[in-house]
Amino acid sequence: MTIRFYSSLALLTLIIFAACQQQTGSRKKTKARDTTHYTKQAYIEQTIDSNYVNKFLQAHTSYDAYDEYILNFYRKRDFHFAWINKDGLTEQASNFINMMKNDAAYGIKDSSLMNPDLQQLTDTLLVSDVGLKPGDTSIPRVEMMLTAQFFAYGNKVWGGLTADSAKDLEWYIPRKKIDMASLLDSMVNKKGNAFEDDEPVNRQYILLRQQLKKLAQLEAAGNWDSIRTTQKSFKKGDSAAVIAQVKYRLEAFGDLPGKDSSQRFNAALDTAVRSFQLRMGIKEDGTINKSVLDALNTPVQDRIKKILLNMERLRWVPIEPTTDYILVNIPQFKMHVYDKGKLAWSSNVVVGKPGASTVIFTKDLRYIVFSPYWNVPPGILKGEVLPGLKRSGAGYLARQNMEIVGASGKVIPPGSINFSKYGSNFPYVVRQKPGGKNSLGKVKFLFPNEYNIYLHDTPARYLFGENKRSFSHGCIRIAEPKHLAEWLLRDDSTWTEKKIDEAMNAGKEKYVTVKDKVPVFIVYFTAFVDSDGKLNFRDDVYGHDQKLATSLFGK
Repeated sequence: MTIRFYSSLALLTLIIFAACQQQTGSRKKTKARDTTHYTKQAYIEQTIDSNYVNKFLQAHTSYDAYDEYILNFYRKRDFHFAWINKDGLTEQASNFINMMKNDAAYGIKDSSLMNPDLQQLTDTLLVSDVGLKPGDTSIPRVEMMLTAQFFAYGNKVWGGLTADSAKDLEWYIPRKKIDMASLLDSMVNKKGNAFEDDEPVNRQYILLRQQLKKLAQLEAAGNWDSIRTTQKSFKKGDSAAVIAQVKYRLEAFGDLPGKDSSQRFNAALDTAVRSFQLRMGIKEDGTINKSVLDALNTPVQDRIKKILLNMERLRWVPIEPTTDYILVNIPQFKMHVYDKGKLAWSSNVVVGKPGASTVIFTKDLRYIVFSPYWNVPPGILKGEVLPGLKRSGAGYLARQNMEIVGASGKVIPPGSINFSKYGSNFPYVVRQKPGGKNSLGKVKFLFPNEYNIYLHDTPARYLFGENKRSFSHGCIRIAEPKHLAEWLLRDDSTWTEKKIDEAMNAGKEKYVTVKDKVPVFIVYFTAFVDSDGKLNFRDDVYGHDQKLATSLFGK
């Protein structure tokens, strides 16, 4: 798929079970469909000539990728019209046209999704009071163009960039599949507002699209001047002209209800500032400071672009699972736990620091390890542990509660090793023994993967109090490890809270197999709508937004 169809405001819980290339990108035969619901009268009045279908496809080479799908679609319905009946455009045709127009108004500026020819033809039919006239040559053209546009629209809007492009952007979660032919069949034959109800997208996509509309309206209302002040901060009880400006901005964003143009920092503004801070990922203290003003001064167009970037990512993921699953959103520094598809609880996490970033992928959680050993990974072994061993040998091991083991797992006395002769070729495993100093804390959660990333406890509890929590070497530290262990073992009556406590403090490693595997999704969303329906933004921790923006919007 070409990327250049995007303009400067281009194409606009979680989480994928099947690797894929979209079906619209390959040529597979569709299943035969039940056509008994087409009456004989409808067949006579509303069919399109097969020769016309072939001629249309030959003349419109931009739809070459979908030729076979379009032909199969009409063959399976005996070339019965899908979008037009004796009264004109069907309800679903009008819904589809309105959807394309709305997308064009609020972010999608790709003319191939609603080209001028289709626009003119459909506008004529939509405003016509006399219906369609027999023999009108525009009828088959509108019919064919709507069907072709459905495949083009779905491929770009519901599918997004190709899977290869996503991997180039360091997104390693398998892509969803879309059966466009079956989807078209379902949507054109369903009554009501099916195009909004049946879009094959994650609910977050729909929520962000709604927020995009609101921001587009704010942007259309006019540009705002930056809020400037020489004072370092303002708190409840202060008075200043800049406070009135902040109130106006927070009212526009929906954080401050009502209209208040006073210069007094009152209790309502304190609540509104905290709401805004929470949504922006800023330390929540109710103070108007540089961080708050910087966020308020971010151009609305920049916010719109960030939503568009995250809508693109959401095109890659499926409709929400209805099973248990765990989702970690890296820029949010949060883990969300879902019970049968419903959010059960959330917890702060610490993720990888830039340069040792946490990978975006998915695997099934299979094991809980109580009182774990920590096998020092090669990078830390070379950069931190070996230099310590060369300096003080056994003393370093004792201070770090570590030991050295060979391939058989047997402990090797440090005095028998000449550490000075080893660099990256150290032939032994250095591991930290279970206990209070263990870097993994008292429990870890394994979803085996090639990236050697897992969830775990940590003795460095103070890090969870930080606002931005990218400090690890790639693994994910969780603030509530005991809660997660209890949740994973909640259906096993033998694992009581007391038994879990004992296992976490036993000082002896114990593996427990999770009865039903739980998918873990490590994702990267810098704009999202939270469980309270509020639009959130987060910093681009690893620069992934910047890379994706180059693909979508150009340099």
